[in-house]
Amino acid sequence: MTDEKIQRINALAKKAREEGLTLEEQAEQKELREAYIAGFRNSLKSQLDNTIVLNPDGTSYRLREKRKGN
Repeated sequence: MTDEKIQRINALAKKAREEGLTLEEQAEQKELREAYIAGFRNSLKSQLDNTIVLNPDGTSYRLREKRKGN
């Protein structure tokens, strides 16, 4: 996500609070927010995939993705 897109998200949020958004601006805001959230989730998943937990006894393990249904 570029700085320009983040600035646009913030500008649309400010405009929404102050005067409201047009339908086109609402659609743009929704699209930008979805892209921001997707980028955030990908970044977090990448960090967690590379996280190693160290136990007090010196052993270590990588985090695993939780199984669905549990």
